[in-house]
Amino acid sequence: MAQSSFAVIATLTLAAWAVGGASIAESARAVPVPAPKVDAPRSQGMQTAVLAGGCFWGMEAVFEHLKGVKSVTSGFAGGDAKSATYEAVSTERTGHAEAVRIVFDPAQISYGTLLRVYFSVAHDPTQLNRQGPDTGPSYRSAIFPIGAEQDRVARAYLAQLSAAKAWPRPIVTRIEHGGFYPAEAYHQNFARRNPDHPYIRINDEPKMTALKAAYPALWRDGWSG
Repeated sequence: MAQSSFAVIATLTLAAWAVGGASIAESARAVPVPAPKVDAPRSQGMQTAVLAGGCFWGMEAVFEHLKGVKSVTSGFAGGDAKSATYEAVSTERTGHAEAVRIVFDPAQISYGTLLRVYFSVAHDPTQLNRQGPDTGPSYRSAIFPIGAEQDRVARAYLAQLSAAKAWPRPIVTRIEHGGFYPAEAYHQNFARRNPDHPYIRINDEPKMTALKAAYPALWRDGWSG
């Protein structure tokens, strides 16, 4: 959502809120999914996860409210460094996905737990090349494992969730590899800085409500960082 698009987004989302936005917030809930059978071991020292699941504003907002998460950065995964700008990525020709880089303490929260929240709350893994109102490959569902251990956990959990049939449609989440490039400064901490922005109120506030209701032991009232 580039700065030049804010006025258009505000107009459209305010209209949607007037029609049915309140019911979206009221009906927000996490999709019940099992805990991972395969997970990375608890260890000392900070680790990093990179996940893509639609607009990074909402992804960032969800993961910033988890205990054990130290920081969340909005950015672009895949593609190359030269074209990792919002303007270029919005053309849908660079190969990037909007994503978040999560720095977490594995002694407090595991990689598998991050994935559980990612699938059940942060986005809909059955939507192909879109999330909610946003369409295009840059809004795809994708996990970018860092190292063999994360790759093993991610693939095992994808198989587990597919077998559990928690959604009426197939999971389309991809396992990908590539670099991560931080987005422009105005995208960082967007929900925290703009809690009343219509896009946040309609699309992302319900996710935070669902996170707190479904995972109270993981919820943190404040923001990370």
